[in-house]
Amino acid sequence: MAPATIMAGARSLVSSRRRTEAPRRRPSPSTPPKKLRPMSEIMARAKYAVVERADYSDIICEQCGSGERPGELLLCDKCDKGFHMRCLRPIVVRIPIGSWLCPKCSGHRRKRIIDFFKIQKSGDGKKKCNLNQDTRKRRRRPLVLLKKRRRLLPFLPSEDPNQRLKQMGTLASALTAMQMEFSDDLTYSSDMAPRSANQAKFENGGMQVLSREDMETLELCRSMSRRGECPPFIVVFDSCEGYTVEADAQIKDMTFIAEYTGDVDYIKNRENDDCDSMMTLLLATNPSESLVICPDKCGNIARFINGINNHTPEGKKKQNCKCVRYSVNGECRVLLVATRDIAKGERLYYDYNGYEHEYPTHHFV
Repeated sequence: MAPATIMAGARSLVSSRRRTEAPRRRPSPSTPPKKLRPMSEIMARAKYAVVERADYSDIICEQCGSGERPGELLLCDKCDKGFHMRCLRPIVVRIPIGSWLCPKCSGHRRKRIIDFFKIQKSGDGKKKCNLNQDTRKRRRRPLVLLKKRRRLLPFLPSEDPNQRLKQMGTLASALTAMQMEFSDDLTYSSDMAPRSANQAKFENGGMQVLSREDMETLELCRSMSRRGECPPFIVVFDSCEGYTVEADAQIKDMTFIAEYTGDVDYIKNRENDDCDSMMTLLLATNPSESLVICPDKCGNIARFINGINNHTPEGKKKQNCKCVRYSVNGECRVLLVATRDIAKGERLYYDYNGYEHEYPTHHFV
């Protein structure tokens, strides 16, 4: 948000009725004046622009029509209209830090996020899934089997739609910065490995099959993601680690986090590839048929989960999730699963050397 006269960073607080103005520079007589672009051209190219006014004494709330309580009036950074903090729904408790958009203008941003992730609108809003991880119905099975095997849990999306929008916005920004497209599925290209090459029966020694109950959990999470009910994670940038993922809510042990997605290619074609995020998909009996996932052109949030330094005790303690390869309907898939309870604000880490023990992690933080 633009600066205000009372509080820096809180441009929308208009109790002074006047915004800070930058000092005007006098043109030097020795240099010719610069030709300024017309305002219509600036408005057309800018994402949004607000024309600063000299006096804001006539600002009123667009909801209640009153100009009283000026200390509670927020100014939209796009349309420049005023809104009382208590008149907004939901009520704004504190003055926002950074830019702020009114409900109407923020709808345009929401549409961009929806288009970026190709979110499908739900036809029946009343039809909701029961996502209580502790009270999901379980089929009756012998107690011994229940102790041997632990089931996957679905992630619980944030209840606040604005919070989910913020979470998806951080992922969209990271993908855009990496010049990647969003994809929640494995992708196949004609110049890489065909889909017919991805068969779990080619795995050397066999591959564990995803159970029917866990298949239901996987499909539930995928359907939630298609509706925009994303897992509660945000992507942040760290000066040492680069882009990394933080939990935006508490995550329980054995919760499904994401599927590792990207382009599928033969590992023999990537021997000299400098991509640092390739993931093993298939270790075939014939090495020339082994496959990897390459998230350099497309992928999802799994691309930004960092690895641990598995050569130090401190690095091993940071691990809170793991990659597991499953046979899903006869095809190989890689799923990221929480290995313990993850607190809100905690960053996600897993061991890159889950299978081959060949990835160099000595330099990892």
